[in-house]
Amino acid sequence: MAVATGVLSVCGKDFLGILRKRGKVMMLTTESYRPAPYLRNGHLQTILASSPFRAWGKKPMCDAAREMIITTSGGIRLLGYYSPLKSKKSKGLVVLLHGWEGSDDSTYILCTGNTLYARGYDIFRLNFRDHGDSHHLNQGIFYAVLLEEVFQAVQQICRNIEPKPVFLTGFSLGGNFALRIARKLLQTPIANLCHVTAISPVLDPAKSTSKIDQYPIIRIYFLKKWIQSLKKKQKLFPAIYDFEDLMSLKTIQAVTDRLLQKYSDFNSASEYFREYSLLEDTIKDLPVPNTIITAKDDPIIPVEDFYQLELNHRSNLVIPPFGGHNGFIDGFFLKSWYEQKLADMFDKISN
Repeated sequence: MAVATGVLSVCGKDFLGILRKRGKVMMLTTESYRPAPYLRNGHLQTILASSPFRAWGKKPMCDAAREMIITTSGGIRLLGYYSPLKSKKSKGLVVLLHGWEGSDDSTYILCTGNTLYARGYDIFRLNFRDHGDSHHLNQGIFYAVLLEEVFQAVQQICRNIEPKPVFLTGFSLGGNFALRIARKLLQTPIANLCHVTAISPVLDPAKSTSKIDQYPIIRIYFLKKWIQSLKKKQKLFPAIYDFEDLMSLKTIQAVTDRLLQKYSDFNSASEYFREYSLLEDTIKDLPVPNTIITAKDDPIIPVEDFYQLELNHRSNLVIPPFGGHNGFIDGFFLKSWYEQKLADMFDKISN
């Protein structure tokens, strides 16, 4: 059986950690995140995480944003928005990676970015290929296995901000990318990338796809956004793409199967999913300090896979009982619990 080692609570007494070592589970409980009773539902937390009304109000980070297009060595162009602090010296830069079919404008990205911006950090919101308003930038379509272009983009962002410290934070599929970027640092170090955080990261995409398809509200939400994205891509490149036969499909799995069959070199979805899964010992040697946050009640990411991870002393695994997927929301204003905790953690590193 795989075991997780080096798994500690982070930011003092504010977290509930789970330590699995030599077959024993130890609870690091103290002052853990516990939302109000009416928010202790994983599906509600998941819905609220992306609800646009949470991001209403003033957005100093967005007011300061500069559009940037990062070009990789292979000619791939990725769209991002850089928000430098205007009135004071920054403590460092936080790079935010959204989830699948999210964008720089996703609620959880905006809320986290604005909180960290207010706490003294420059923010860079990076879009994956075909996310946000970037479908026109590349002829090829997005696949979750396209790590190299995202890594190169993060690498360029870090170099441009030197010698300031950089903190990489990803959500859901973005959390998966963040952990794979951390693993790639073994071969290609980035000197000022100080910490990687993965919130609700996808570990087993096959299981997550199945979970999404099990819940109608979540399935319809993602399916609608994906179909809209494919329609946009087809309109921009009509000589290359014809997605009409995908439009009537009713599950994420069915669209995945058809898309891979028509436009990829993968023999099956299972082969594709294996390429970016992060299970058991796949991230045991991460060379940079990292924090992984997930919830027991996440309806998309099975919590049992986290208990089987092998982790080293640089890794912190945090598993509160509540929080849903990307949620961890509490209080009258529906703020995410991790927003201030990330700032506290980054402050300790940057000082």
